[in-house]
Amino acid sequence: MTNDDRIKLEASWKQALRDEFEKPYMGELRDFLRQEHAAGKEIYPPGPLIFNALNSTPLDNVKVVILGQDPYHGPNQAHGLCFSVQPGVPAPPSLVNIYKELKRDLNIDIPNHGYLQSWADQGVLMLNTTLTVERANAASHAGKGWQHFTDKIIETVSAHQPHLVFLLWGAHAQSKKKLIDASKHLILTAVHPSPLSAYKGFLGCGHFGLANKFLEQNGLAPIEWRLPPVV
Repeated sequence: MTNDDRIKLEASWKQALRDEFEKPYMGELRDFLRQEHAAGKEIYPPGPLIFNALNSTPLDNVKVVILGQDPYHGPNQAHGLCFSVQPGVPAPPSLVNIYKELKRDLNIDIPNHGYLQSWADQGVLMLNTTLTVERANAASHAGKGWQHFTDKIIETVSAHQPHLVFLLWGAHAQSKKKLIDASKHLILTAVHPSPLSAYKGFLGCGHFGLANKFLEQNGLAPIEWRLPPVV
């Protein structure tokens, strides 16, 4: 049994990323996570949700890619989709600014929750470049190996799909631009939606409308950015 046989991963991604699970960095990453758990540290998101971005959005279904950096590190927040929080958890400040821009851009009313699963279900790959974090310790798992895995995901989806929209918000996301084939995809950049920077150009960027326009021009259904209520 190879390592990847134990990974619960959507079939198209599992096939595309199969070789990554055998690479030395992945073994080191697994050992690191095991040691953290053994030391009693609380790791987010919960194990079954670490690959939620991939499991929610099969490779053939990807239309838009949103890159985040690090999972949220508060209890019950992270569920494997960047910027999204689990139902019942208030929307964090960056997500509030994303909602403000949606309201300004497409006149979509601001929802009363922060659960973005419906975007992922429609083809928005919501990928953090680091997939785990220790509770209350931001960026604690950065540089531990996830970056190699998520770089491979970005390269794979760029090569596989013909007309994607990449939303790169902030310097970290923009550092991944070199992995993307700009000759066939639309790459939209802005400052991060964090309250520290959103007023410097995120608010007013119009990315949601531009993304849908590009999709429609290429014969693809637009994303319904309006979120359904969480029951």
